[in-house]
Amino acid sequence: MRLLKMLFIVLVVILGAFSAYAVLFDKSYLFKAAYYNFSAIDDYTIFENNKVAKAKVVKPWPLANQYNKQAYPDSLNSLLEELRTVGVLMIKNDSILFEKYWDGYSDSSLSGSFSVAKSITSILIGAAIKEGKIKSVDQPVGDFIPAFAIGDKAAVKIKDLLTMSSGTNWNESYWNPLAVTAEAYYGNDLNKTATEVKMLNQPGSLHKYKSGDTQLLGLILEKVTGKKLSEYAAEKLWQPMGASRDALWSTDGSNGNTKSFCCFNTNARDFGRIGKFMLDSGKIDGVPVIDSAYWKQSITACNIKDEKGLECNYYGFQWWLDPQHPEIFYARGILGQYIIVIPSKKMIIVRLAHKASKERVQTVPREVRALINWGLNS
Repeated sequence: MRLLKMLFIVLVVILGAFSAYAVLFDKSYLFKAAYYNFSAIDDYTIFENNKVAKAKVVKPWPLANQYNKQAYPDSLNSLLEELRTVGVLMIKNDSILFEKYWDGYSDSSLSGSFSVAKSITSILIGAAIKEGKIKSVDQPVGDFIPAFAIGDKAAVKIKDLLTMSSGTNWNESYWNPLAVTAEAYYGNDLNKTATEVKMLNQPGSLHKYKSGDTQLLGLILEKVTGKKLSEYAAEKLWQPMGASRDALWSTDGSNGNTKSFCCFNTNARDFGRIGKFMLDSGKIDGVPVIDSAYWKQSITACNIKDEKGLECNYYGFQWWLDPQHPEIFYARGILGQYIIVIPSKKMIIVRLAHKASKERVQTVPREVRALINWGLNS
C-alpha cells in the first residue's frame, strides 16, 4: 500500500513538472503530443484543415483491360500486410491496372500522407516560379521572410530549402516530444517555429533532411500568392487534374499556417494524379504548370555532401530517387506513404499504410524496393 502511495506521489510530481515546463516555456503543444502520443494516418481528424477543392469536371481513371488480373506476388502481399498497408494502386499507360485495399479503406478513403506533402509543396514552388511570383530557385529566402534577411540566414536561397541543405539547426526527431518537429506537428505557431531556427552550416554545403526547410517553402508560397496552399494547390493542380474528391491540407489552427511539410490528405486514386503530373514532365493535358528545367532538377540528384560525407544521389527538389535506377523517383511519407514513378514503364504506384519498414537498401525502404521490382517486372 505504501509503495502504491509513493508511486502515486511520484506520478503527480512528474505530471506537475511536465505541466509547469509546458506552461512556463510556452510549450503548450506538449499536452496534445502527450495525449495523442504517436502520429497516425487519420490525424486530419484532430487538426484544423483547409479544403483543396475537387475538380468541377472529374476525370475518372479508366480501368485497364487486365484490371486486377496483374501478377501480384504472394511475397509482396505478405510484406504489405505485415506493414499494415491500407491501399496499393498501380497505374500503367494512364489506366488503373491493379488496386487493393485493406482495413476498411477504399478508393475514396482519406489518408494522411505525411512528407508526401513535401513533394507537392515543391511542385507549387515550381508553379510560382513559372508565374513569375518567384524569380528563380536562386532567389534569397530573405526576400520573402524577414527573419532570413539579416545575419547568416541571409545567405539561404530557395534552392537550399528545396535540396534540404539550408544549414539550419532544425532537429528532425520524430520520437522526442521536445524536438522542434513535434512542435511543428502539434503546435499552433508554425511561422514562429520555422523561422526561429539558427544557422549551423554554410547553405548548400550539407544535405540533411529537415521538415523545417519545407515549412519555409510553404510560408514563401502563401506570401507570394496571397493564398492558402490549399487554394493554390486546387488552382494549379487539383482542379486541372480532374481530382475526384476534395483533399484536406492540415493547418496549425483556424485560419492558420498550412503544414506544408506534411499533412496533405486524400485517397490513393487522387494521389496517383500527382504521379501522373510528374510522369508527364510537369504538364496537365499537355500544358506546363512548371518549367521543364525545374521539373528536371526536381528529379535529379542534388549531389550535395550528406552527413556520411557522401554525395547525395538519392534526393532532388523534395523528391526521393532510387540510386539503383536513377530514372525512378518517388514521394515518401514516414508511415509508408509513397507515390512511385517509373517512367520507362509509364507507371505510377501508390501505397498508403500505417507502417513503414525500418530497413533501407541504398536509402530506399524495403517495401519501396519490392514495389519497384514488381513494377519493373510488370
